[in-house]
Amino acid sequence: MGSDSILQTAKPEREDSVSHYSIKDLEHLSGIKAHTLRIWEQRYNFLHPKRTDTNIRLYDDDDLRLILNVSLLRDNGYKISKIAGMDAKQIGEAVRQITDQQTSHHNEQIHALSLAMIDLDEERFEKIMSTNILQQGFEQTMLQVVFPFLRKIGVLWQTGSVSPAQEHFISNLIRQKLIVAIDGTYVSSKDKSRKYLLYLPEGELHELTLLFCYYAIKSRKNRVIYLGQNVPLPDVESTYQIYNPDYVLTVITTNKSVAKTQKYINMIGDKFKGAQLLLSGYQLLSNDLKLPPNATLLRRLEDFVSLLAQRSEKSIFQE
Repeated sequence: MGSDSILQTAKPEREDSVSHYSIKDLEHLSGIKAHTLRIWEQRYNFLHPKRTDTNIRLYDDDDLRLILNVSLLRDNGYKISKIAGMDAKQIGEAVRQITDQQTSHHNEQIHALSLAMIDLDEERFEKIMSTNILQQGFEQTMLQVVFPFLRKIGVLWQTGSVSPAQEHFISNLIRQKLIVAIDGTYVSSKDKSRKYLLYLPEGELHELTLLFCYYAIKSRKNRVIYLGQNVPLPDVESTYQIYNPDYVLTVITTNKSVAKTQKYINMIGDKFKGAQLLLSGYQLLSNDLKLPPNATLLRRLEDFVSLLAQRSEKSIFQE
C-alpha cells in the first residue's frame, strides 16, 4: 500500500497472540536502517534477537519498544553512546519528557502511539490524543498523527507481525474517539446542504477511514447517512432511492479479482447515476480500473477534506 492511500489494505488473520518482528519491520517503524541496527547489536549489546532455524533475526515487543525509544531520543539530540549507558527506567523517563512537551512534533507523537499500542496502554493513548486535540483540534490530530501512525504500522498488520490483541486494542480506541466526535456534531434536517451516503460493501470491515469521512462531512454541516460496514448492495440501493444523496462514498480494500472489482464499480456507477461517486481503497488505487463517468478516485484523506471545503456551486468533482 502506498503511504498516501486513504485506507489500509486488508490484514491476515492470526491465531497466536505473540508479536514477532523482522529487522525490516524495526527499520520501517523506527526509521533506523537495518545495517545500523546490526552494528548497534554488536557494539552496544542492547538488542538480543532470537534466531529462526535459518538464522534470521526475530525481535519481540521489548526489542521494538527499545528501538522506538532509541530512535526518538536520537531525533532529539541524544548520542547513541549515551543512550547505551542508560537503563530502561532512564530511557522511559527521557522519552516521556519529550512526548509530553507541548512543542512535541508529529513524528514524536506517532512514536508515542506506537509505544501505547505495544504496551496496551490506554491511559497513555488518552493523554496523547487529549494533548493533540487541545493543541490542533480533532480533525488535524487525525490527519497529522493518527492516520500517519496507522499507515506506519500498516505493513506490520498486513504481514501479521502485530498481534490481534494489539491491533484490536488500538483500532477500537481510535474508533471510540471517532464515534464520540461524530456524536458531538449536529446538522439540522432544515439545512440546505449537500447530502452524502456512506457505506462499505459486503466483505469490507475496516471502517476507520470511512468514520473519519463521516465526521468531516457532518462537522461541515452537510447531511450524511452512514450505513456502516459489510452492506449488501440492494440495501444501499433502497437507501439511495429514499434519501436521494448528492454523493455516494465507498471504499474497496479486500482481495478481489480485478474483474470482480471492475464489475462492482460499473454496477454502482449505473445504479447511482444521479449522484457523484467517491471511491477509494487498495483495490482501486493499486489496479488500473476504468471509473464510471460519475466517479472520482480519492487517494488521500487530505484531498477529500480539501474537496469538502470548496464552496463553488459547480460540482467540486468535475474537471
